[in-house]
Amino acid sequence: MTDTELIELRREKWRVNGNAVRTLEDARSFIESVGLCLMFPLPSPKTLLVPTFVAAFLGSDDKLPTPRQSLSDSRAREAIELMVRLLRDKSAYEANFGDENSLLISATAFPYFYTLAGERNPKQPPRPGPRSPYSELACDTYQIIQRKGPISKSKLLEDIGKGISVPALDKSLAELWSKLRITRVDYHERDGASWDVLQRWAAEAVSDGVNCSVNTALSALLSKYLDGVVAADLPELESFFGNFVPRSKLREAVNALLAARELSFVPVGHKSLIQVTQAQAPRQLASK
Repeated sequence: MTDTELIELRREKWRVNGNAVRTLEDARSFIESVGLCLMFPLPSPKTLLVPTFVAAFLGSDDKLPTPRQSLSDSRAREAIELMVRLLRDKSAYEANFGDENSLLISATAFPYFYTLAGERNPKQPPRPGPRSPYSELACDTYQIIQRKGPISKSKLLEDIGKGISVPALDKSLAELWSKLRITRVDYHERDGASWDVLQRWAAEAVSDGVNCSVNTALSALLSKYLDGVVAADLPELESFFGNFVPRSKLREAVNALLAARELSFVPVGHKSLIQVTQAQAPRQLASK
């Protein structure tokens, strides 16, 4: 495989070759095909080898809108509307990726992602404390969402009480979202995002994630990620998965999959990349 052939395969897979994702059925097919994608590209100079939903929606990776342009850019608003339809439909789930960005995960891949990034005891409500990753406001916010969710951000502000600023609420929501305690389930321009407790919104997916081992989940996600990007080198795998698991754990998983021949090396230009092992075509018997 040449570098050019790899780029063209990715462009086709990521729907940036003019074949734009515009319908709900298109969006379902795209997210299942790639498994994981960012909503928006990362701000320069940050880079990750991963497709973006907004690029697939536009059918191009040229001059893409950023998260901060999403309110003023009509292209971004339309892409968000289609993404929200995926969330409502539970064809995809969303995880916090910082910088006002999010990671979209297909319905089939999400339980594995939850194993790596979610709480192992989701029925236990978060509690504040010196060793807790949750602030007191985050815990109070969770209690309200648990009682009244799905609930909009504007309604949350009313219920939490006076003196709580929008940035403070956003920070508490981010704390809960980062641990997959809550998830965005809807969005309206007037009221903003609506939130629900993930363990209630996606009970079966969370249960599957809790009962899955880290090794199994990481192996499954690695294979799905490589299928979505066609092929990648180890630093590219570490850059992406290092956001969720220790890099040493990732290398162990890659080596185990290579040893089991579920992954293999493929020459691309002057490099050797890792890909999902391709099934061998059955040999034809020689005709007599």
